[in-house]
Amino acid sequence: MIALKFGGTSVANAENINKTINIVAEKSKSKKLAVVVSAFSGVTDLLILAGKTASAKDKNYKNIVAEIEKKHKEAIDELIPLSEQSEIIDVINSNINHLKTLLDGCYLLGELSNRTADIVAGFGELLSSQIIATALKQKVSNSSFKDSRELIKTDNNFGKASVNFTETNTLINNYFKNNNQQVTIFPGFIASSADGNTTTLGRGGSDYTAAIIAAAINAEVLEIWTDVNGMFTANPKIVKQAQPIETISYQEAMELSHFGAKVLYPPTIQPVLKDNIPILIKNTFEPEANGTLISNNPSCNSNPIKGISHIDKIALLTLEGSGMVGVSGSSKRLFEVLSIENINVIFITQASSEHSICIGILNSDAENAEKAINKAFELEIAQGKIDKCIVEKDLCIVALVGESMKNHQGISGKMFSTLGKNNVNIRAIAQGASERNISVVINEKDVKKALNTLHERFFEDNTKQLNLFVMGVGNVGEKFIDQISQQKKFLKENRRINVRVIALANSRKMVFDEDAINLKDWKTALDNGETANVESFISRVKELNLRNSIFVDITANYDVAGIYDQFLSKNIAVVTCNKIACSSEFNNYKNLKDLSRKYNAPFLFETNVGAGLPIIDTLKLLIASGDKVNRINAVLSGSLNFIFNNFSESYSFHDVVKEAGVQGFTEPDPKIDLSGVDVARKILILIRESGYQMDMEEIENNCFLPDECMKTTNNDDFFASLINHVSHFNKLLIEAKEKDSRIKFVASFNNGKAAIGLQFIPKESPFYNLEGKDNIVEFYTDRYVDQPLIIKGAGAGAAVTASGIFADIVRIGNV
Repeated sequence: MIALKFGGTSVANAENINKTINIVAEKSKSKKLAVVVSAFSGVTDLLILAGKTASAKDKNYKNIVAEIEKKHKEAIDELIPLSEQSEIIDVINSNINHLKTLLDGCYLLGELSNRTADIVAGFGELLSSQIIATALKQKVSNSSFKDSRELIKTDNNFGKASVNFTETNTLINNYFKNNNQQVTIFPGFIASSADGNTTTLGRGGSDYTAAIIAAAINAEVLEIWTDVNGMFTANPKIVKQAQPIETISYQEAMELSHFGAKVLYPPTIQPVLKDNIPILIKNTFEPEANGTLISNNPSCNSNPIKGISHIDKIALLTLEGSGMVGVSGSSKRLFEVLSIENINVIFITQASSEHSICIGILNSDAENAEKAINKAFELEIAQGKIDKCIVEKDLCIVALVGESMKNHQGISGKMFSTLGKNNVNIRAIAQGASERNISVVINEKDVKKALNTLHERFFEDNTKQLNLFVMGVGNVGEKFIDQISQQKKFLKENRRINVRVIALANSRKMVFDEDAINLKDWKTALDNGETANVESFISRVKELNLRNSIFVDITANYDVAGIYDQFLSKNIAVVTCNKIACSSEFNNYKNLKDLSRKYNAPFLFETNVGAGLPIIDTLKLLIASGDKVNRINAVLSGSLNFIFNNFSESYSFHDVVKEAGVQGFTEPDPKIDLSGVDVARKILILIRESGYQMDMEEIENNCFLPDECMKTTNNDDFFASLINHVSHFNKLLIEAKEKDSRIKFVASFNNGKAAIGLQFIPKESPFYNLEGKDNIVEFYTDRYVDQPLIIKGAGAGAAVTASGIFADIVRIGNV
C-alpha cells in the first residue's frame, strides 16, 4: 500500500484535477492507495480572509463566501456528469451553509476565536476532497471518501495542533483493516480533538496528514505530488540554474524544508522517519520526471552540498551586556520569554564570551519579542548591566545544507569568501556540531545575489556568470558586442565564464533585460528601448543587484567618467576605455583605486593606453613583483602615428587626418588627438600606475598645431584650419627629410618630469620603423637598465580596442 498527497496546484482547477485523477487511477491498478488532497489553490487564503473580514464587521465576507462557492460548483460542473451531481451538490451546499453560519456569528460578535478560525480554514480541504472523491468514482469505482477528522486525533492547540499518535495510529489501522476500497480519499490539514473540535495541523499540514497515514499503515512509500520536479538545489524561481536533487537523506530534506524549501512541510518527515518509509517528491504535470527520493540511504554524490535554501522576512534580535558574562540562566530566561509569547526561534548564535546572544525570528514577531525581552530584563537594563534589545529587520537566512559537509574541509570558507567577493554583508553565522547546515544572516535585498552566487560556486562546475551593463555602442561598442556574441559559447565551455549583456545604452536610448539581451538583435532592442538617462541607468543597475556586475564604459564622455565611484562603492566592477577618469585630478584617480580595493570591485582600464596591447597589465605585474620604473619613452597615439606615417607630398595633412577619422583611429573630436591631450592622458596614466603622483598640468605639452587650429570649437572649423596652415605642416615634412628622420609624437618620463611633443626620429631608433597605427612603449626599470622592456603593436582601431575591453572582462571572470 502507498500513500499519496496532492497539493493545491495539483487540484487548482478541473484540468489539473483530471491529471491528478489519471495518476491515481493508473497507480490503483497495482496498489491500494491512501490519497490526501489539499484545498483548491487559493481557497484556504480566501477562507482566512473571510474570517478576518467577518470579525471586522465587514459584510464583504459574504462576497468571499460566494466566490468560494462558485469555484467549487464550477469544478463540479466540469468534473462530474450532470446525472451524478445531486448528491455532491447537497454535500457542498451543507458545508457552505455551515461556513456561512459560522461567519455570520463572527460578524455579529466582532471576533474570530482560534477554535472558529480552525473550523473555517478547514473547509477548503473538506470541499475539495469530497468533490475529487466523487469525480474519481467515474474512473475507479472501488474508491471512497473518508473524513480525516475521524482518524487523526490531536490536542486543542488550535492553529497547529499536536497529534496523539497512539490513538491516531490505532484508529487508522482499524479503518484500513475493515476497508476494502482500492482508493480512499482524505482531506489534508484537518483533524479533531478528543472532545470533537475541528483542529488544523498548520499551513502545509496536508503533507503532514499524508505522512501520519503513511506511517500508521507502514506504507511502501509516501508520494508528495506538487508542481515541480522534486526538491531543487535552490529555489528555481530565484536561481534559474537550480537543478532537481535526485536523492537526499531525511535529515538533509528536513534542513532544507526548515529553511524555506516549500516543496515539503517540515514536520512531514518525522512520522515516516522512524519506520524508514521513503518519501518521493513528484510533479503532477510531468509525472514521468524522476523527482526527488528522500530516504535513509541516498546515493553517494561527490558534491557535499545538497542544496541552498533561505528564509526571508527575518528579524535579528541581540541581547548583550556585561551582566550576562558568567551569569547562568540568562539564555534560559530569554528563551522562556519567547516561548511564553509563542514566538518561534529560527536561528541562534552566541559569542563565546557570553557577552551577547543573537536570535533570528520572523519580522512579524519582532515587535512583540522586543517588548517582552525588555520587560523580562528591565532590572538589568535599568542597572546598565544589559543593553536594551537591539532589533534589525528586513533580513534573510541563507543556509548551505549537506550531510557530507563534515567530511570536507573549507566549505564555510568558500561560502564566506564567495559572498564577500560580491559584497554581501554577513550579519550573523551559525553552524551546528553535526556540520549538516551552515547558516548566515544577510540583508534581504541581497538574497537573490547571494543564492545565485553560492549556487554558481557549488553546483555549476564553477562557471562564473558575468553581468554586463554597457554604455556606448558606437564603432568600438559594436565591435565589442560582436566579439562577445562570437566568443560566448567558447568562454562558457572552455573558460567557465558565462557572459551576459544585461543593459545597453547610447546617448538616446537604453534597454535592460534581466534575462540577458539577445545579441543577435540588440540594435532593434535598443531602438525600442526607453529614453536614455544616466541617473536612471545607475539606479537600475543597483536595483538589479546582480552578482558579478560589470559597468562597461565605451564612451569618451566626461559625465560618464564621473559616475564610476557610484558603481565601485556598490561592488560593481568598472571596465573602461574612457581615459578621462584615470587622467583626472590625482585625488579622484586615487579615490577610484581605493574604492576598488575597499569594495573588492575590479577597476580595469587596459585600453586607456595602447588599445588592445597589454601595456598597463605588464606594468602592474612589474610593480607587483617589486620592480621600479625610472624612465618611460613611448609613442602612444596610434592615430598620430598613422597620420605621420602616411603624411607625404602627395597626401596632404588635412586628408590624412580625415582618413584617420574614417578608419576610427581618432577620437570623435580629432583635436583631442592632434593637440596632444590624448597622449598626455596616456603617459599620465602610465606614470600613475608606475607609482608616481602627477597631474596633467605638470606635463610639458609641446603642441605642434598652430594657435588658429587650437582655438576652433567644432570639427568643420578645425579641418578648415588645417587647410589654412598647409605650409606649416609641409615644413615639418621637409625638415624630417633633411634630417633623414621620421616624425613621431613622443611621450617621455624621466627624473619625475614628463613631456610630450613631435620628435624627428633617426634610423637607429626602435621608434623609426613604427608602421601604420602602431604604438611602442619602452620601460627602463631597476631590472631593465641598459635594454628597456619594449611593448609594441597596433595601438588604435575599433576591433583592437574592443578586444582590449573584452580581455579585461575575461580577467574579471578569471578572478
